[in-house]
Amino acid sequence: MTLIHKMHVKSGDIVEVISGKDKGKTGKVLKAIPKKGTVVVENINIAKKHTKPSQKSPQGGIVEKALPLYASKVLLYCPNCQKGVRTGKKVLDNGKKVRVCKKCGETLDK
Repeated sequence: MTLIHKMHVKSGDIVEVISGKDKGKTGKVLKAIPKKGTVVVENINIAKKHTKPSQKSPQGGIVEKALPLYASKVLLYCPNCQKGVRTGKKVLDNGKKVRVCKKCGETLDK
């Protein structure tokens, strides 16, 4: 049985890293992986991989790749507060559920 983690971020969100070697950096979530509770963030947690020459890359060489990091290490970025913030949920008048910033009350969903 696989456990699916409830994620507070989704693909396309702008997030700020709150711990680890990339602490304080912001980036866009490229991929969310709920089965593992991880996210892949653009230009965060970069690893270098040495590749042999192949049909795909005849030259070979060193390729940089963004690796997943735990979703608990990132916070959703609030453009109003200009930092990563905790979020809450709110139901609008039209019945749509949106994420809101806990500090300023700004709606974070488009």
